[in-house]
Amino acid sequence: MSTTIDARPRENTQQEAGANGPRRARRRGWLIALLIVALVVGIVWLVHWWTVGRFVESTDDAYLQADSVTVAPKISGYVTEVLVRDNENVAAGAPLARLDSRQYEASLAQAQATVDAREADLARAQADLRQQQAAVAQAQAQEQVGSVALRHAQDDVSRYAPLAATGAETSERLASLVSTRDQARATLAANAAAVRSAQTQIDATTAQIAQARAQLEAARASLQQAQLDVHDTTLYSPIAGRIGDRSVRIGQYVQPGTRLLTVVPVQSIYLEANFKETQIGHMFPGQPATLHIDALRGVDLHGVVDSFAPGTGAQFALLPPENATGNFTKIVQRVPVRIRVDADPQTRSLLLPGLSVTVDVDTRSAHAGGRQSSGGASRG
Repeated sequence: MSTTIDARPRENTQQEAGANGPRRARRRGWLIALLIVALVVGIVWLVHWWTVGRFVESTDDAYLQADSVTVAPKISGYVTEVLVRDNENVAAGAPLARLDSRQYEASLAQAQATVDAREADLARAQADLRQQQAAVAQAQAQEQVGSVALRHAQDDVSRYAPLAATGAETSERLASLVSTRDQARATLAANAAAVRSAQTQIDATTAQIAQARAQLEAARASLQQAQLDVHDTTLYSPIAGRIGDRSVRIGQYVQPGTRLLTVVPVQSIYLEANFKETQIGHMFPGQPATLHIDALRGVDLHGVVDSFAPGTGAQFALLPPENATGNFTKIVQRVPVRIRVDADPQTRSLLLPGLSVTVDVDTRSAHAGGRQSSGGASRG
């Protein structure tokens, strides 16, 4: 019996050993396959890093931006109409709100009346000038008549003086002729004075015309200002975009410069990425970029490096750092880089200013032969 009992365990051991052999082989095969896959993945990753990855500069300090425009009135008044809703798309030149225009329309009518009065003053002065020119012509004609009369009187005196000296004519006749000559001379002098007076009056009237023209120009300038004020009672959108931050309400009294709403050009959104100063050495305009927008998971957009800021962000801060005093700790600075966003209209409609973005810029073009110097020149 003892021999039978000892034989059974040996048989079980042999059976277990025979069953574990294939398992070990399968495990070894799986391990080898996993190692091969890991090796292939590693090689692929290494090749990708060597050919692409080491040339990619990335940052998550990037946000979508848009050159928004704040709409504010140029004049004061009460808001009578609000013509847009929150988040509404508007075209350039679309009316946004209207102010009470009655006061400015009254000023416009008054300015128009002033222009009419100044035009009448100018017309009257021009008529006076024409009248004075006619008076000058009349005075000059009278001066010529007086000159003719004086020559005739002088001729008479010259003819009768010898006759009176010989007694052929009476002295009374000669005295009468001399008196006529003197009267003609005085009349000529008076006519000459009248001509000078009329000419002086022309100068005065010409000055009045110049003054009337100046007053007319001033009145027209006031009229133009009144027209602008009436036009400014309606606020228009300066650009195409979407209405945001609307705070204007009907009945609100606004002053010039009061912020009423903002027009955001969502169709012209761009990316501003703040790269470390150690990342921009091989970065130049025209290089491609890949954009990973947090709000659009699984969607990668493309862009192109457009331009670089003329200084680091610290240089444009309200209180720039002053490193020339106190202890110094070196901090890596960041340079704002503007990137154009390439997206179809449907995708662009989902983009909003302020969204967070992770951006990867491919700088391989800077490492190609001859590209770095040309790229540096274009960036400078």
